[in-house]
Amino acid sequence: MPKTLDTLYRYQSVIYKYVLYFVTIGCIVFFFPRGGKFKYEFQKGKPWQYENLYAPFDFSIKKTPEELKAERQIIEENQIPYYRYDTEIAAEVREAYDNRFGEYFSRENYSNRQLNRIREAGNQILDSLYKTGFWRGSTVPDTKEVFLVKDTEARRIFFTEINRLNDLDGRVRYFARKTGTEAFTESFQKLFFQIVMPNVSRDERLSAIELENEQAGISLTRGSVDEGKLIIAKGEVVEAENLKILESLKSEYESELWAAGNYYFILFGYTILVALVLMMLLLFLKRYRPEVYRNNVRVTFIFFNILLMVFVTTLVVKYNEALVFVVPLCILPLILKTFFDARLGLFVHVLTVLILGFVVPNSFEYIFLQIIAGIVTILTVSELYKRANLFISVGQITLIYIVGYFAFHIIHEGNLENVIWVNFGFFLLNGMITLFAQPLIYIYEKMFGMVSDVSLLELSDTNSRLLKEMSNKAPGTFNHSLQVANLAEAAANEIGANAMLVRVGALYHDIGKMSNPTYFTENQTTNVNPHDDLDPYSSAEIIVKHVIEGIEMARKNNLPDRVIDFIRTHHGTTRVYYFYKKAKEADGENVDEKHFRYPGPIPFSKETAILMMADSVEAASKSLVNPTFNIINDFVDKIIGGQMQGGQFLNANITFKEIETVKKVLKQRLTNIYHLRVEYPE
Repeated sequence: MPKTLDTLYRYQSVIYKYVLYFVTIGCIVFFFPRGGKFKYEFQKGKPWQYENLYAPFDFSIKKTPEELKAERQIIEENQIPYYRYDTEIAAEVREAYDNRFGEYFSRENYSNRQLNRIREAGNQILDSLYKTGFWRGSTVPDTKEVFLVKDTEARRIFFTEINRLNDLDGRVRYFARKTGTEAFTESFQKLFFQIVMPNVSRDERLSAIELENEQAGISLTRGSVDEGKLIIAKGEVVEAENLKILESLKSEYESELWAAGNYYFILFGYTILVALVLMMLLLFLKRYRPEVYRNNVRVTFIFFNILLMVFVTTLVVKYNEALVFVVPLCILPLILKTFFDARLGLFVHVLTVLILGFVVPNSFEYIFLQIIAGIVTILTVSELYKRANLFISVGQITLIYIVGYFAFHIIHEGNLENVIWVNFGFFLLNGMITLFAQPLIYIYEKMFGMVSDVSLLELSDTNSRLLKEMSNKAPGTFNHSLQVANLAEAAANEIGANAMLVRVGALYHDIGKMSNPTYFTENQTTNVNPHDDLDPYSSAEIIVKHVIEGIEMARKNNLPDRVIDFIRTHHGTTRVYYFYKKAKEADGENVDEKHFRYPGPIPFSKETAILMMADSVEAASKSLVNPTFNIINDFVDKIIGGQMQGGQFLNANITFKEIETVKKVLKQRLTNIYHLRVEYPE
């Protein structure tokens, strides 16, 4: 049991990668749409490159979305609207007529016979008005006929049969003449204008239900193809009717393929393909980016971003395929380039696009556009901490999408007609969402403990709280750090290392000296040296301790781990030579060297190696008296040569040629600092 646990502990990093690998495969396959893939690829306007294709089974020809939309539009335009007749309002009007009749026709002025005749004439007018209803709307339906719903019965009538307000005067005059009550026309008009109310209104709900029912009855297919019939011959151009038949066959084929018997086979096929893609990624990291491969947090970060892009894209495709180009896939290479490098960013982007080729419609067009856009992202995005650069790059990416879409449309259609202009809006929306990369980078820094150039730029501000504290407590150390930062940044630029990271590391590498600033010569403003009262062992302990105290101070102030690495490694495992020599003079050869060595580790990257060289050279250069060009030349060679002999750069991925370049830069900079000129021979 202990052996098993020991083995698991030793191989925990590898085991974690295997678990991450298989979990990512499972999640990606789970996100995939449930359907097989048609075994032929075809595009509108291109020749059929396979052998003659015959119908493998009977299938129906599906109507295109445009055809279905046109049919729905026709039904909507020709729909007969529904109007509802309110019997209660008609009854209320009759009741109001009976109640207010006496106000206009009193018994004092007319005999009973006259009143009965007048009342009957009014009833005939009301019967005429409310036979088909009374309507007071401002909009007239587009159709001549309407359905009038009275109680539970719908009757089809001409809309002109429904009475309106301007019909009231004519109706009163007509029936007054017909019944011989023309003398009472004015009184009738006054009475009816007071009591008449509209009782017909458009029934929007019933009209919408009927429209929906009619549209639901539209057939999704038109005609069928019998098994064995020739669909398309080799070399024939895919267009018009052939394209519709092929798309119908593809849809039918994929739906039939995804049957209960084939379900697990198709899943197995998807799993193999996704596994191959992710395996290529791990092999690339192991061979070309070993420092990333060894770091499980970084590997997790890369896999997480791939998974996120696949999830978002499949979600959008399931919701609406037309929105697929709204997904800002170029955020992926942009972020990976920010945290790693351009080559890794492009490689991961291409692999992610290949995976998405199984999900999206028009996969060739999608893959082509996304790979080109990814390349543009890698080539244009630089110095992301400069806000203008991101806007310029996003503009170029959006332009590439638009130009690429135009090109594919011309290939498919042969002209610029039927361009779907809304797609340009999708591309612009894609660009706007891509600008979200900045806050996303900040979120990733907090989630995964990584550091970007944006954060490094903030940390390089000498007005930050920690650097300001150092300038107050240890001004000599602060000035030394600034000089080292300038030297290291120049050397990093020369050999292609991360200059911003080196500069920040140099600014913070000696923050531990703030605990005991006067024990370091650069902060001693008088001739009093506190080490004079200490033995060499105590002095060495204080000097060595500034590394440990610097690490603790950095963690307390939430500095990123990549910056803390510079504090840990800037002295490597070198000795505090001055006090070691002093101890040997006092105690002879019985001195234990480990008391005078820094704890390490030794530098493990180009950047940390550059800082060690620049720090040692800058600090030691203060002891030079009357320096000349030759003295500086030998001095730099001696210090860096001693570090190389001590094996301080064995773990750093820096070459001898690059070390020589760094030495050359340091010599030039020190020569400029001391205002020296080359000594020419006489």
